[in-house]
Amino acid sequence: MFPIRNTFKVCRAVCRQQKRFLQEVKRSDFLKTVGLEFLKGSHLGIAVININKPETKNALDNELVDNFLNAIDSVISDRDTRVVILRSLVPNVFCAGANLKERLKMSECDVYDFISKLQTFTTKLADVPVPVIAAIDGVALGGGFEISLACDLRIASQNVKLGLVETKLGIIPGAGGTQRLARLVGTSLAKELVFTGRIINSDTARGMSIVNHVVPQNEQGNAAFCKAVQVAEEILPNGPLAVRMAKIAIDMGSAVDIRTGCMIEERCYGRLVPTLDRREGLMAFSEKRKPTYKGE
Repeated sequence: MFPIRNTFKVCRAVCRQQKRFLQEVKRSDFLKTVGLEFLKGSHLGIAVININKPETKNALDNELVDNFLNAIDSVISDRDTRVVILRSLVPNVFCAGANLKERLKMSECDVYDFISKLQTFTTKLADVPVPVIAAIDGVALGGGFEISLACDLRIASQNVKLGLVETKLGIIPGAGGTQRLARLVGTSLAKELVFTGRIINSDTARGMSIVNHVVPQNEQGNAAFCKAVQVAEEILPNGPLAVRMAKIAIDMGSAVDIRTGCMIEERCYGRLVPTLDRREGLMAFSEKRKPTYKGE
């Protein structure tokens, strides 16, 4: 497998499979505030990052961010991972934002360092070479919303509340929120949401194209996760190198003019030409069978 980033710096049916998911999972250390699961069997290729610090409603502190960074490193180093799902195990909460109790104890230098760490974390999350899906089954405010904005796709249940509320605290979003939200909804809407600190519901977020899907919440409280698994299942059969190159082309192309973007697209396409996966796709089409991609 070639270096990807160096060149350019379920619904109801799915929910019925939840018991099987638990049997197929290779579990990491769930005593940590951020756990990591690699699904197996028919869902091999899906990695799930679980946020689990109920006593603070998953508020972002040094411990949580450090564990996040470790989980991302593990995902990046796993050759089998083709899709990542980020979710919370705390009912009705995705992430409540910064841990303000910890923040009160910080010196100004400590705050600078923590914001730098947050920026490193969300940038690293955005740079994961495979698609990352945020399954939002609860409140995502401030830094919690910013985490979801660093993901490629966002799926929300109907009970969620989203918002960049930092201006209410006399600060601004510090984990990429001003930049990623503006690129997602446009500068005017982003300014309105940030200036007011407004909290929006899932339907409003869908209307602004902040989330890709909105699903009714289920009894287990994990409807967004179920839908995320369903979307991941649609991605898994496709060429993994092609999906990675498509992510680079879209991410980098959206930050430049269209002519430069098309040049990036051409270069990404060119990197796929000599791959075995491209040949496999052509052979499978010719032989009228499903392709078996190996990421080579």
